Amino acid sequence: MSKYKRGRIVSGTVTGIEKYGIFVSLDEFYNGLIHISEISNEFVKNIYDVVNIGEVICAKVIDVNDDEFHVKLSIRDIDYRATKKKRQKIVET
Repeated sequence: MSKYKRGRIVSGTVTGIEKYGIFVSLDEFYNGLIHISEISNEFVKNIYDVVNIGEVICAKVIDVNDDEFHVKLSIRDIDYRATKKKRQKIVET
């Protein structure tokens, strides 16, 4: 039984970018592909404008192939940036 289930949000590191999509490493066994059609609801001209290699992102699991340890991912309808800006504490004066 896979630890990756359809509909779950997972985080991974971008390991490669091709004209057809983004390769993501999820752990030491599983890797994933975000097809260019799953990046945005709008036309994506340059994938490098969306993510960079080495960046940690969040993605939604669409499908899992446990035999090949491959996961189909999407960032189309989620906030894919894994690192959130920290809120600054407001100092009372």
